[in-house]
Amino acid sequence: MTQFILHPQLAADTILVGEFPLCQVLLAKDGNFPWLILVPKINEISEFHDLTNEQQIQFLSESNAVSKLLKDGLSADKINIAALGNMVPQLHIHHVARFKEDVCWPKPIWGQIPAVTRTEQQTLLLTTMILNKLGSGFIAKQA
Repeated sequence: MTQFILHPQLAADTILVGEFPLCQVLLAKDGNFPWLILVPKINEISEFHDLTNEQQIQFLSESNAVSKLLKDGLSADKINIAALGNMVPQLHIHHVARFKEDVCWPKPIWGQIPAVTRTEQQTLLLTTMILNKLGSGFIAKQA
């Protein structure tokens, strides 16, 4: 089995929180929004339909867990899910918690405002909540 390689841009823009059986769970470094990215641990795929039917079902389970975590854990008004891939061809699916009072509401987050770095304390609080709320099948990143 070939070792999974995360695209360098995703590696630069995110922090690995942990993984599910299919996907790595990444936290975007942009502190404007609580923003998780699921990346299937399969090299050289760029589209959701590149996954097998079984992988698609597994992805939906993992996506639902992340979406529920963001919605319930942060009392988000809406969860935006997107797979753009225009800049990074590796399949990755964004899960962004949105709030009616956020700076971009109701517009999409992309291209609206500059990214800001999340503080270490904000990162710690968010990752702790994620690790505490994601259930079976989730493996936390080793410290």
